[in-house]
Amino acid sequence: MSADRKALDEAQPELAGGVLPADMLTASASGLDPDITPANALLQVTRVAQARGVPPERIAALVQQQVTPRSLWIFGEPRVNVLELNLALDRAFPK
Repeated sequence: MSADRKALDEAQPELAGGVLPADMLTASASGLDPDITPANALLQVTRVAQARGVPPERIAALVQQQVTPRSLWIFGEPRVNVLELNLALDRAFPK
């Protein structure tokens, strides 16, 4: 087990032992990629909901609204821009 996975399992026990999206444990070549997969964003819903004191269903709905589909329906993968999601979270559910 990698050190990254062990740290994640300790920080978020609800994810321990489960299959995770690759981008949850790896970084882009530059480490500055602004996008994550929808699966990665959805795995963080419970933690974000607890931190903001909001029902998880409302956070999950906002994540779904932030998913950018494939370009021209065939190029690339669906993605969530982390900055745009965080701004939307701040607007909808201020701390």
